[in-house]
Amino acid sequence: MADIWTQAKRSEVMARIRGRGNRSTEGRMAKLFRVHGFTGWRRQRPLPGRPDFVFPARRLAVFVDGCFWHGCPRHGTMPKGNRSFWRAKIARNRERDREVGAELRRLGWKVLRVWEHELTRRNERRLVARLARALVSAGGRGKP
Repeated sequence: MADIWTQAKRSEVMARIRGRGNRSTEGRMAKLFRVHGFTGWRRQRPLPGRPDFVFPARRLAVFVDGCFWHGCPRHGTMPKGNRSFWRAKIARNRERDREVGAELRRLGWKVLRVWEHELTRRNERRLVARLARALVSAGGRGKP
């Protein structure tokens, strides 16, 4: 079915749509923090790149990256239609991730990126250990 709007109008309409978080990934991460006793984290702090979770006292920013949108080397897929668009879109997302990480580090923050696939039950132990190490290296003692 053909689009009823021009490309410019479609772009304007789509630009007005704002996300409200991602329950499947961010919700699982928040649950993992609670279940394993991680405290001191906050959401929606005004920092570059808008981290999903922030441990302000430790200056640790945590991003939960979707395997599709951020081009996971293990689970990222490429749609069959309009491949050049999607390839450029995902490449730009990855570049922006690098830029945001570098900017946060310049501001004195430690950055931890977690892939969506790491939030599965079978990867939970490894992820919890990784979080604890990140908190220790950010100036703490494992689980706060």
